[in-house]
Amino acid sequence: MRTYTIVVEPEPDGGYFVTVPALPGCFTRGRTVEECRVRAVEAIEAHIAGLRSDGEPIPEEVGEAQLLAVTVAA
Repeated sequence: MRTYTIVVEPEPDGGYFVTVPALPGCFTRGRTVEECRVRAVEAIEAHIAGLRSDGEPIPEEVGEAQLLAVTVAA
């Protein structure tokens, strides 16, 4: 069993976009946060299966993810 952090971001037209920072290229979408959780599990499993079939290493999450905000002059 592995645990991965997912990032769930609201989309302008509704719903959410989900990424998995420890697995570049692994993403999904959902209408609700709960749907995002379910779809994230499916996306992660498919992504890992693809890595395995290609003989690539399976990345593990290193450390605890943090969500930070910064202010910039724009």
